[in-house]
Amino acid sequence: MKKYIIAFVFVLAASTMLFQSCDEDNDFNIFTLEQDRQFGEDFDKQIRDSLDYDILKRAEHPDAYDRVDSIKNAILQSDDFTHKEDFEWEATIINDTLLNAFAVPGGKMYFYTGLINYLDNEAQFAGVMAHEMAHVDKRHTTEQMTKTYGFQLMLSMILGEKPDKWAEIAADLALGLGNLKFSRDDEYESDEYAVKFTKDTEYYPKGVAGFFEKMVGSPRPPEFLSTHPSPENRVEEIDNIWKSIGTPTGNKYETRYQEFQNSLP
Repeated sequence: MKKYIIAFVFVLAASTMLFQSCDEDNDFNIFTLEQDRQFGEDFDKQIRDSLDYDILKRAEHPDAYDRVDSIKNAILQSDDFTHKEDFEWEATIINDTLLNAFAVPGGKMYFYTGLINYLDNEAQFAGVMAHEMAHVDKRHTTEQMTKTYGFQLMLSMILGEKPDKWAEIAADLALGLGNLKFSRDDEYESDEYAVKFTKDTEYYPKGVAGFFEKMVGSPRPPEFLSTHPSPENRVEEIDNIWKSIGTPTGNKYETRYQEFQNSLP
């Protein structure tokens, strides 16, 4: 009888966590904020321990990281965040020609030098960074993990089981592969908040649209941004959002961005 009571208590606790884990946007998410943070820490350690990622060290590239941190801190001045104080926001630069960027739960973000060199100005980079921060703030990754893998598997992983599954999910996140691609609604929402997060900064709030404008007609868009919806549609929606908040203006900073690019290897 005792083992059945223990099992019942465990299921009850799990069920309580399940019903308490809808985020503030009422999206279904089994993870708590603390588990978001822990997942991000575990993922970051795996990235830094892997030989597959040429991470630029802060001590060796202080100017590049000063610029990245300045952009990040400007975006964090926005009042439109839901979890600004809940996560530790950190940007890392990976030396690779891939046009790629991604973020993991808890606030850690990764930007490839290939993407940085591809963009034309600092407002575009700020828009891409704000887009990634929106994915984190809206908890899209852990929400998608919950939907994709289900309550039972995710609960077992949270309890420390199935470490190989964590590694598989981490690899999918880094390359934008597998089942964890963001949904159409997730992408639109992150585009929306990329505009809203940057509207109170010195940057032109439609900077993220500049990236999509460069991608129009490209035979193969980078993995980190979903191929749905199309770049053309996203440019149009970003313009609509910008108009809805009063068409705020800002600077693009082409020369300063070129200095940032020149500080990279």
